[in-house]
Amino acid sequence: MHTVAVLALDQVIPFDLSTPIEVFTRTRLPDGRPGYQVRVCAERDEIDAGAFTLRAPWGLECLQDADTIIVPGVADPTAPLSSPVRDALRSAAAAGTRIASLCVGTFPLAATGLLDGLRATTHWRAAGLLAAAHPDVDVDPDVLYVDNGQFLTSAGAAAGLDLCLHMIRRDYGSAVAADAARLSVMPLEREGGQAQFIGYDHAPTPQGSDFEDLLTWLRGNLSRNLTLADIATQAGTSTRTLIRRFRDHTGATPLQWLHRARIRQAQHLLETTEHSVERIGAQVGFGSPTAFRDRFKRTTGVSPQTYRRAFS
Repeated sequence: MHTVAVLALDQVIPFDLSTPIEVFTRTRLPDGRPGYQVRVCAERDEIDAGAFTLRAPWGLECLQDADTIIVPGVADPTAPLSSPVRDALRSAAAAGTRIASLCVGTFPLAATGLLDGLRATTHWRAAGLLAAAHPDVDVDPDVLYVDNGQFLTSAGAAAGLDLCLHMIRRDYGSAVAADAARLSVMPLEREGGQAQFIGYDHAPTPQGSDFEDLLTWLRGNLSRNLTLADIATQAGTSTRTLIRRFRDHTGATPLQWLHRARIRQAQHLLETTEHSVERIGAQVGFGSPTAFRDRFKRTTGVSPQTYRRAFS
């Protein structure tokens, strides 16, 4: 079981604090066991969380025993980081602990110096401020999250949930992450490189809508060699309108989304079946085993066989 320490700083944003607690505590492995033990820790017994006062059961010492540390956002991201918190985070990092920040939690994490020389992100509104305050950090304002291996950063509140699901997938595979996503009523579709929606706000696609019907149809036809024209015909619209609406709702073009869905389905089959790599490639719509292996490795960083050994 992995131990996750959620670090509560003064003026912590309640949503950022509750997101990892909810997601990780609800994660269950295929045999029903919990995947994570979650601990909320802080420098002091009581923490000002704005609308309420938080009593943290654990002190900073619990950071040393954690497998993962989560740094939530704070109301004033420019507030100085205390020396005890900075030292505790740096000590945990030196021991190899994975550390992730949510939203403007990237600011206190950057204040430790641990992100120097690395690519990182934060909420798009705060990206310029982060770049100015920490010029040694390569700030990318246009993505949902950045995974540097040991250090991970995310954009706004919803992107923090995306990052938590991404870490679950890293730890236990796509099937466990998909189950955690369903419990959170969250699609396991958004990749870290997807653009932040910064130009406008839009409502999520309601279940039962025409667009949700299209995504369901696509998931059921992954094995077909679908073209953009095929998808537009199914949607009953022009290809130009399809691309615009699809990007608005998912942050990707139809064919980009289709490729990602095929890889996720392949991950699931590699984890849960003994089908050959060749059969799985054909099931998810790749014309040849070579094309499947190449696409899978470019997307996940490992071969299908290596992935199966790690997660089956």
